[in-house]
Amino acid sequence: MPNAPTMLLGGLTTVALAAFALPAPVNGAAGKIDVLAAENFYGDVAQQIGGARVSVSSILSNPDQDPHLFEISPTIVRKIAAAEIVVYSGAGYDTWVEKLLKGTDRPGRITIVAANLVSKKPGDNPHVWYEPSTMPAVAGALSVALSTVDPACKADYAARLKVFLASLDPLNEKIAAIRSKFAGASVAATEPVFGYMATALGLVVHDERFQLAIMNNTEPSAHDLAAFENELKTRSVRLLFYNKQTASKVVDHIVELARASRVPVVGVTETEPPGVSYQDWILRELQATERALAGPSS
Repeated sequence: MPNAPTMLLGGLTTVALAAFALPAPVNGAAGKIDVLAAENFYGDVAQQIGGARVSVSSILSNPDQDPHLFEISPTIVRKIAAAEIVVYSGAGYDTWVEKLLKGTDRPGRITIVAANLVSKKPGDNPHVWYEPSTMPAVAGALSVALSTVDPACKADYAARLKVFLASLDPLNEKIAAIRSKFAGASVAATEPVFGYMATALGLVVHDERFQLAIMNNTEPSAHDLAAFENELKTRSVRLLFYNKQTASKVVDHIVELARASRVPVVGVTETEPPGVSYQDWILRELQATERALAGPSS
């Protein structure tokens, strides 16, 4: 079962959740549609599709925080209660959203589950935003949802969707370019965060058991750790992907060993960095991957 971000409610009961939902909305603005995104990259896309007609709040947005460990506050509960549209990953990644939705029922609220749009379920790799088909599907669902809430502006949402889809062309071109040059290349990863994108690039990712252990906050077996270390020491992989937002002694050891072995290291994240768009964030990670793959090989 994939490791999901931990919901720390500090003893909040269902009754308390309902009580927190009573105050006036805290994330909205007069005349705007309240959109709540569990992760900030979905919030970014919602803003791009909704424009000035939406007021968007994102829960997971701190690049310095491990997204698996965060605390749900009364403010977050009220934001979810106030939201007319809620967007989250699903597939077991952010189950805390589902629990809060049940405790803060709002008639007519529209929920968009990214994993459902690309046929992913609990037990699959939960980092669905790195699957290239996910964000176009989410953007399309947002356009429909916003048009349902605000039918008078349906044409504007459709136009913004068209612009957004066109803005993904550089990403698709970069994916195709990397795949054409490096398909079949062996790479390593400490977690399956970038897994869907690595597959789209045609890369062969090793050490699946090690990745799952780290993702599920368990210790990798001695055998799996030794095999991983040997791949790095012998430089039988072209690069190492690692999650920059989580830390552990074993992951730090693997990253240090990769660098000492002159295996390029590419850091990826589970939240969109501040000050950049979804498109720029993914393009930067693709460019870093391309540079690493183009470096010295074994």
